[in-house]
Amino acid sequence: MTPSHLFDLTGQVAVVTGASRGIGESIARLLAAAGAHVVVVSRKLAGCEAVAESIRATGGRAEALACHIGELEQIDALWQALRERHGRVDILVNNAAANPYFGPIAATDPGAFQKTVDVNIRGYFFMSARAVTLMATHGGGAIVNVSSVNGLLPGAFQGIYSITKAAVISMTQAFAKEHAKDAIRVNALLPGPTDTKFAATIVHNPDILQMVLQHVPLGRVAMPDEMAGAVLYFVSRAGSYTTGACLPVDGGYLIA
Repeated sequence: MTPSHLFDLTGQVAVVTGASRGIGESIARLLAAAGAHVVVVSRKLAGCEAVAESIRATGGRAEALACHIGELEQIDALWQALRERHGRVDILVNNAAANPYFGPIAATDPGAFQKTVDVNIRGYFFMSARAVTLMATHGGGAIVNVSSVNGLLPGAFQGIYSITKAAVISMTQAFAKEHAKDAIRVNALLPGPTDTKFAATIVHNPDILQMVLQHVPLGRVAMPDEMAGAVLYFVSRAGSYTTGACLPVDGGYLIA
């Protein structure tokens, strides 16, 4: 088996949430380059369409669908559209996330608490539940949940976000164990500090960034593209015997 065969996704339908920018966009672009038909999903259709159009312009296959995964009605509408358009989904990457609060854990506002839980736990859960139901009918598939190193080592002033990312790790393992019989593999990516708009509070604050980088042996933050390769491994033939794994891509943050 050649390396190109191991990572070939030709003919597969891949759904990537939070794909209008950052890590999600990088994942969508790499999966398309590997041959998948990528459904670019985020809250705002215009941003999704811009990424999808860019993929198509370089010879890839992509389309855009809007969905706020914090809203169950929108999740159901998304999966109905996917069934009608494709009849199947082979790959789901749960990447969309919320982190509206940065501060002392005990001062977390109830609204920020609920928004973070709704997107990061409930959204991932019901996206995954809809995915395994459809995947099981056509021979299996692969799910990747984008968690965080904060799910294992809570970040300073990121209490509720860290709690939800820990839940994503447990969720990944629970779905992996229960749906291995359906030939569905479920794994998690745990990014370390990454230069995205989502992480701007940390990455673009020199004082906070300096504090964080003291714990990163590689001495720098990652670029979004550096996360995509791990996802390609998880969803391709190269990762065919990998399920329930939680892979840190963190510059050594968790060992520092």
